[in-house]
Amino acid sequence: MQAVNDVAGLLFGPDDELRKIIWLTLRMSFFSVLISSAVGIPFGVILGCLKFPGRGLVIRVTTTLMGMPPVVGGLIVFLILSNSGPLGHLRLLYSLEAMVTAQVVLITPIITGLTANTVGVRYKQVAETARGIGLSPSKSLSYTLFECRRQMIAVLLTGFGRAIAEVGAVQIAGGNIQHKTRVMTTTIMMATNMGRFNTAVALGGVLLLIAFLINGFAHFFSKEEDA
Repeated sequence: MQAVNDVAGLLFGPDDELRKIIWLTLRMSFFSVLISSAVGIPFGVILGCLKFPGRGLVIRVTTTLMGMPPVVGGLIVFLILSNSGPLGHLRLLYSLEAMVTAQVVLITPIITGLTANTVGVRYKQVAETARGIGLSPSKSLSYTLFECRRQMIAVLLTGFGRAIAEVGAVQIAGGNIQHKTRVMTTTIMMATNMGRFNTAVALGGVLLLIAFLINGFAHFFSKEEDA
């Protein structure tokens, strides 16, 4: 009961900073998934439906990157955006843009791999029927994507759930700067280290609530449509 009161106090109490942290977390996750989807979905469709030299190697690399440790992704972005890195002149380190970039590095392989698996299985079924009725490959692909629309929503929600729960990469790339790059996960870690357990528990409750809703929607959309 106390945890519920803490969550209610966090959302509706006078502490505006914590609401800003929640809003920043949602913005970061949304833009991360948006960019990752723009890259990962087309590449996943190509990987799942088309045959080309080296496809097996690309699939293995994508599968490996799906399990990339978050701190490694954050380190890569940090090295690229640091003053001595190739993009250091952009001054993006320790910013929302840096955190989104780190998230994109982590989430894009996940969306690519899940898209390839989802679309690839259905495309094989559709292609056999399409050849029998004389449909062109482009129409077969379009029909496959239409058939997989619910599953693709589940893929996007899975990516969003991965983004909103991330801590290692955003800690390294964002720096957990107050009023600028402090998100829910880094705040929970900081509050726990400082002994502010009420804040940590309340934010953890909000994070679990969001994760529960996302997983519920993902489970719903992953089901086949009723005949």
